[in-house]
Amino acid sequence: MSGLLETQHAVMQSLAHGENARAAGLIRHDGIDPAERLDIYRNTLIATLVGALRLTYPAVRRVVGEEFFEGAARLFIGERLPRCAYLDDYGAEFSEFLGRLPAAASLPYLADVAALEWAVSRALHAADAEPLDLARLAALSPSDCARACFVPCPTVSLLRTDAPADAIWRAVLNDDDAALQSIDLAAGPRWLLVERRESGLEVGSMAEDAWRFASQLFDGQPFVLAIEHAGDLNADALLAEHFATGRIVDFVLAEPAAI
Repeated sequence: MSGLLETQHAVMQSLAHGENARAAGLIRHDGIDPAERLDIYRNTLIATLVGALRLTYPAVRRVVGEEFFEGAARLFIGERLPRCAYLDDYGAEFSEFLGRLPAAASLPYLADVAALEWAVSRALHAADAEPLDLARLAALSPSDCARACFVPCPTVSLLRTDAPADAIWRAVLNDDDAALQSIDLAAGPRWLLVERRESGLEVGSMAEDAWRFASQLFDGQPFVLAIEHAGDLNADALLAEHFATGRIVDFVLAEPAAI
């Protein structure tokens, strides 16, 4: 078992970092030089992962160009190989990586656009879920209703960006140069809701207080606490909208001590 584990670690170093020496010494020659064989596997792996990132981040790729994107993707892959074979789940940390990539420092909005594209990818690939049956909620006692912690639909996510990432994303994908030129990068933060509905994908902006209320609900905050933090916000109307649009699919009851 230790020999197998040693081989696996050595091959992983080869695939991620091109360090063939150790792995090559553990692989049978069998007509093909072990280092060449490892290079074939690594090139195939990298090409596959770069392709997966291209599909998830089309706007980022258009902003920076193909050469820059592939170089950044290869650096990212060297840091983070997939943890599962389902490649739609690969690349969640790419926006954070771009935010600290020195070569992207002149594009301070790039990480925000990538974060939005990841939220879009999540919305597109998440499993369907039935909206919450409100009869279940109506059957609760008032004290139990106060303890309700709502579960959001997996196709829904909230995103705060410093840059107008939604405007950039739309303009880039639509090849709308006029819209790009009109974007004010200093306009302040955006509070975004990304969701998949029956009509298709939607990316919309929200008022900050409505976004924060939704964030508390979707993060599993007990209902009564979310209402208390809502202040003067019309929380009942916003909650009704979340129910009506199917953004909430379930609930659990918090322990009384959490209230």
